[in-house]
Amino acid sequence: MAHDEKRLAAAYRHCQRIARTHYENFPTASLFIRRPLRPAVAAIYAFARHADDIADDERRPASVREKELNAWETLLERARSQPVDHPIMLALGDAIRRHRLPVEPLHDLLTAFRMDLTIHRYATFGDLRYYCRHSANPVGRLLLALHAIDDQEALEESDAICTALQLTNFWQDLSRDLPMGRCYLPLEWLEDEGLDHEALLAGRPDPQATGRVIERAIGETEALFGQGQRLLQRLPWRLRLQIAATLRGGRAILAATAANPDPLHRRPVLTGGVWLRMAPRILADALDSPHRR
Repeated sequence: MAHDEKRLAAAYRHCQRIARTHYENFPTASLFIRRPLRPAVAAIYAFARHADDIADDERRPASVREKELNAWETLLERARSQPVDHPIMLALGDAIRRHRLPVEPLHDLLTAFRMDLTIHRYATFGDLRYYCRHSANPVGRLLLALHAIDDQEALEESDAICTALQLTNFWQDLSRDLPMGRCYLPLEWLEDEGLDHEALLAGRPDPQATGRVIERAIGETEALFGQGQRLLQRLPWRLRLQIAATLRGGRAILAATAANPDPLHRRPVLTGGVWLRMAPRILADALDSPHRR
């Protein structure tokens, strides 16, 4: 028994190292999260990080990466009911059982990673939101589940925030994704402005038409952030601070993207100073949203 406990503790430490050593725009297991829940958050993050690394390894054929994602999913199914001899799955399986986490969101994440292998453009905004439903929304739902929050309104507001964060990341990363042949601006939006998809990928689109498409993208994303803002009043204090910080950070990146004079060639980022200046606003957002559960 003592040996098993040591293995499990080592597995959680492994996941926490992964969470600490990968740069993200938004904190994954910050001090805002209650200490007993941080190991589970790290395990969820490590699970998704490993799958993302598989999907992103373009040195290998997509068919090989898909098989590895399928094998990762098989381990996930096994980990639901028994210890698995892999540090990430050992920790994640314990988190699932200990906190009674739903497994469907984890499967949804793997669906998104499989989509990443072959789908690099989306015809409609609805198609793009379908991708976000699998790639982003599961993270918010799992975080709510860790806090025993499962009412439908909270889930929908969490989905709005997570989708907005994913979209913000897409608009922030236009200068990285387009040269790699990935276009997340919906084709229907480009067609509405008479933009040629191939010219956009080549970095030679009409600048005014491109500006109007990006303005539309910013508007749709900000509307989702606004919808998700209502979630704060449903959350306990520490989680409310976490989500308030996430909302402020996401909106700050979205604003920086909107103000970027050359979004196709320059990527906006938030510095530490920006986060410090946002701190009073984050606290105000949390205080203005009393817990109503």
